[in-house]
Amino acid sequence: MNILNDNRCAWINDLNTRNNIKTLDSNKDCEWLIIGAGYTGLSAARKLGQLHPNQKIILVDAQLAGEGASGRNSGYLVDTTLNDGFTSNKELKNYQKKAKIYELGISSVKKFVKEYQVDCDWNECGKYFASSKIKDKKILVNFSKILSKLGFSHNILFNDELKKKFGTSFYNIALHTKGGVLLHPGKLVRAMIETLPENVELLENTLLLSWKKESNKIFCTFKNGQIKTSKIIFATNGFLKSLGIKTNYNFPLTLTASMTRPLTDDEFYSIGRPKEWGILPIRPMGATIRMTQNKRILIRNTAEVHNPYSMSQSELDKRLIKQKIGIKKRFPNLPDNIIQNSWSGVVSRTRNSSQIFEKINNNIYVAGCYNGSGIGVGTLFGEQIAIKASNENTKEIEIIESRNKPTWLPPQPFLNIGIKTRLFFERIRARSEI
Repeated sequence: MNILNDNRCAWINDLNTRNNIKTLDSNKDCEWLIIGAGYTGLSAARKLGQLHPNQKIILVDAQLAGEGASGRNSGYLVDTTLNDGFTSNKELKNYQKKAKIYELGISSVKKFVKEYQVDCDWNECGKYFASSKIKDKKILVNFSKILSKLGFSHNILFNDELKKKFGTSFYNIALHTKGGVLLHPGKLVRAMIETLPENVELLENTLLLSWKKESNKIFCTFKNGQIKTSKIIFATNGFLKSLGIKTNYNFPLTLTASMTRPLTDDEFYSIGRPKEWGILPIRPMGATIRMTQNKRILIRNTAEVHNPYSMSQSELDKRLIKQKIGIKKRFPNLPDNIIQNSWSGVVSRTRNSSQIFEKINNNIYVAGCYNGSGIGVGTLFGEQIAIKASNENTKEIEIIESRNKPTWLPPQPFLNIGIKTRLFFERIRARSEI
């Protein structure tokens, strides 16, 4: 398995180049090994370092830490979701449990940001579920009823109000939830790297080739060495399946996104100088779009069953066409060549949009599959799986473990056929919102 992320992600390119990157070059022993250095793995490592200051902890990543999905997402710290199957009155309790996990995730990230004084463009401006079609009012009114029952502060807005807020007349109806946060995902994950405890050794560009359990030890083989560990936490999210972890319960989707250059003063004035905002689609395959603090517009409007390990430049260019069209539909007066960066990323999904948080064996643990909500939930799950693996318990763990568990998925090739078929029809239903 070779993993290759393109190097055009705008969030990551905003950051300074890191020095002194270490790669595994010999055999090692440790008490704790964490596979995957995204939000989950970094949070788990930080918590283990705090809980076990005298023990050896190794954190490895196949590429550079934080430069997978953690640094490539749209920067939404979500409080609620619309398109995950939990919006019917019948499943109100399930939705409530999931919303509670989102709340805990926001609190976890907020605590970290405050404790370490992290500059990550934190903005508690909430988010919008929006549509160009006024007929989607029915969907949002139903969702509003559910949010009211759960006590979520929100409001529904129309036409002119939305044009003033977004700088575009494309959207005709939206529901605003006030508990969400917009941030810079690259800055956040970089801060997590820089604040790792001293007893955590970070090894990057260190691809796991195979692993096995023998007696009470786990042996992990890499290109340039082997690591023997007493306990292991798998935190690879979209790549769990490739490691043989919960293979019938999760699947990866490849997403592509683009971001414009910063708007000029004239361009910004021409769209009404809107404050930072973030929009999620009412229909699953519609466009996610946001205005950043530095006047850039991000759009993500593709989701595919694609080789999750690479996206070539030519393939990115093909998908860029859709994103250019998406920007033009919403902001027809902006220049055609305004997009500066395009990149790909992998999201991990489960059939019922529930996350994986599990003790597989007495010394093997796994957390992942955040279904597009990885910033908050991934940070929370990393902390809590470290606590669970340390044989401790918290109220947060009890809440996490009360959620619905991921449901079984059919084997290949039927799985990919089913996913592709569903994406095809969802794309048709959302064609006006792409």
